[in-house]
Amino acid sequence: MIQIIFESHATSLDNERGLASGHYDVDLSELGEQQASQLGERHKGEHFDAIFVSDLKRSFETGELAFGKSFPIIKDSRLRECDYGDLTRKPDTEIASAKAKYIHEPFPGGESYVQVAERMKSFLQDLLKNYDGKKVMIIGHRATQYGLEHWINGVQLKQAITAPWHWQPGWEYKLK
Repeated sequence: MIQIIFESHATSLDNERGLASGHYDVDLSELGEQQASQLGERHKGEHFDAIFVSDLKRSFETGELAFGKSFPIIKDSRLRECDYGDLTRKPDTEIASAKAKYIHEPFPGGESYVQVAERMKSFLQDLLKNYDGKKVMIIGHRATQYGLEHWINGVQLKQAITAPWHWQPGWEYKLK
């Protein structure tokens, strides 16, 4: 069994502008940098065998600002947000209202949520092979969490994707 703490990346410049970044590599905002520091403070005194982050700046910078060199920080592209293709950097309200349409069908020029879930499945299978009995943190995106909800908690993908999302200070998962 692996104990997973999931944290969403800190606020990016696109988040503040109300844009859906997808695979666009955007920086953290000033607020995001503060949030990343607060993340480190929230988990002060805890031990993680590794911290996994997507290879997008908003994710790995959150991990680096929060934890510095305290734990191994491992970038993995399978933890990326969904690729919105032609809809990248469109208003996040436009993406939110279209998500259900792109569960099986890819976003134009991008990928589907089923493809994202398969990336997450591959990541979780590797995690089980290499980190059984360990505690890890994943710093990712909403699509990362949709995969965790689907594969670990058995939530239907459509339900995970269309459910209202609210930030909270970490989610805990147990991968068996």
